[in-house]
Amino acid sequence: MRMLALVTLLACLSMGGQGKIFTRCELAQALKDGGMDGYEGYSLANWVCLAFYESGFDTAAVVANPDGSTDYGIFQINSGWWCQDSQGSSENLCHVLCQDLLNPDIQDDISCAKRVVQDPQGMEAWDDWKKHCENQVLTEWVKGCDV
Repeated sequence: MRMLALVTLLACLSMGGQGKIFTRCELAQALKDGGMDGYEGYSLANWVCLAFYESGFDTAAVVANPDGSTDYGIFQINSGWWCQDSQGSSENLCHVLCQDLLNPDIQDDISCAKRVVQDPQGMEAWDDWKKHCENQVLTEWVKGCDV
């Protein structure tokens, strides 16, 4: 977790503060507006829980992986499959530049997350979702958010 915080801080500093750390309810509203509530059968609370454990609600989060790929943005979209970065080749299944996932506008992040969850793994594509959110009572993630 310390490493994630350090990498996130460095990413924010290198971007000149262009990212945004959402509050829980701000993110819940943005995800609801983006059509995530019930998308592919996953509740809004699942998406909020996922974003918390993947990035701490930080759009500028960047984490390097041992395999040489990098995860980007609020959903930690992987450069090996889903987005294209300058580090190497990618399937780029979301047809997006990884750098574009690091700004406060999360519409491209939402579109890519929708693409990821359409695959057979669904939300199990995210290890942190499996570890922290799957088969849990998630109502607290949207409680009091008026969504």
